[in-house]
Parts: sequence; structure tokens; C-alpha cells
Amino acid sequence: MAIHKTDALVIGKFDFRETSLIVNFYTRHFGKISGILKGIRKDPRKFASSLETFSFNDIIFYKKTSTNLHLVSHCELKDNFNTLRHDISRMGMASIMMELVDSIMPLEDKNEDVFDLTAASLKELETTYNPDKVLTIFKIKILSLSGFEPHFDTCVSCDAKIIGESKFSLSLGGLLCAGCYKKDIRARSIFRGTVASILHIQKNDFRANLNLGLNPQIKRELDAILNAFLNFHLEKELKSQKVVNRMHHKELSLHHTH
Repeated sequence: MAIHKTDALVIGKFDFRETSLIVNFYTRHFGKISGILKGIRKDPRKFASSLETFSFNDIIFYKKTSTNLHLVSHCELKDNFNTLRHDISRMGMASIMMELVDSIMPLEDKNEDVFDLTAASLKELETTYNPDKVLTIFKIKILSLSGFEPHFDTCVSCDAKIIGESKFSLSLGGLLCAGCYKKDIRARSIFRGTVASILHIQKNDFRANLNLGLNPQIKRELDAILNAFLNFHLEKELKSQKVVNRMHHKELSLHHTH
């Protein structure tokens, strides 16, 4: 069994037998892994972390070759993002990020860019005035970095450069030029500003994108398209996204009644 040390973000955890925990991590050097922490529930001080979801930890683990479940011998908390945990809306967004990492990234497939993006997004969520924007940028960047992104450079069907109007096809996963609309009768119209925003976010790094101005109309369309694209290709709606959507609807209805 090889022994490894790496940075790790907690995706989720569940009890195992009487005293142990199984934790799913997204790590900098090994991608998504599952680890067992023996005896932690009997003696929580055995590990210097309570392993809350989306916390940032330093772990040492023994990598087994016969199974995908590795033995974690050391886990020390580096950042619990406590400021974030005092705000239910931001916590919901952080949960969406981790669920997205879990849904999109394959097991034990290293992607340091995705790790750095996720850690930077969680840090930004703590202090930003605009958490919604951070989440939108995160969704576009993780799709891009994982090779899962919608096709916005040219027509997804004929590869022609898009000039003028275009429509977005969920089933084909990208834009259709006017000549290819018939390839998907359910394709929806899309603002040019939305396309430009997505391309800008795909091509620039996380920090640079934080300065991008998004008008409310484009932001709404971006979110609608991203969520529809994710639901279609993951074949499910993210549980945490459902919860956040419900919270937003509640806030809106309360706002309207006052």
C-alpha cells in the first residue's frame, strides 16, 4: 500500500459500522477518492477535523490497489469556511459546487485546475457581495475544465461560424446556426450577450471573470441554460440546486407580499 499526502475538499460523509466514517473527498493530486476513517466516531479527537462538507483538509491516506476505498490515517482541517456557514444561502451554493464536482468528475481522475477552481470559489463565496455570480462562473468553468462544456464557439451541427442569430440545443449540447435550426425543433433562442459572456468566462481565469459585468437579463438566461444543460446531461436535478431554488422562490414571494 502506497502512502500519500494531499489537499482535500470534503464532498460528503456517512457513518460506517459502529465507530467509523466513510468520506468522499475531492483531492488536488488524485481527483475524487473515498476514504475510511476508522474509529473517528468513538474518538473524534483522533483526527484534527470534523470533516464538514466542503471543508478544506490536509489528508494522509494509504492507497489500496484492490479497492476504491482507501484508509485515511490523518486528516487536519486547513479551512472550514466558517463565514460561509453563517449564511444559509451561501451554504446552499457551496453545496451545489460540491455536488457538481461529485456528479461531473470521474473517480480517481486528477484535475488540479478543477481543485483550484473549487477551492478559490469557496473562498470567494465567503466574502463576495455577489455570491450568485461566483456560482455562475463556477458552473461554466467546471464544465469547461472537465471537457463537459456546451459548444458555443461554432455551430454544434455543421461547425460553421455563428453569424447573427443562433439557438441553443440542449440535446446536441451547443449552439445551432440558422441553417441547422431544424436539427432540433426544441432549440431555444439565446441572447448574443449570453453567448459572449459564456465564451468570456470559458477563456479567462477565475479571478479575471469576477470583474465581468452581467446584466440581470443575461444572468437569468445564463442560469436557466446552465441548469437545463446540467439536468439534461446528468439526467437529474442536483438536490442542492432544488433546495436553493426553493429558498429563492420563498424569498421572492415574501418580498412580493410586503
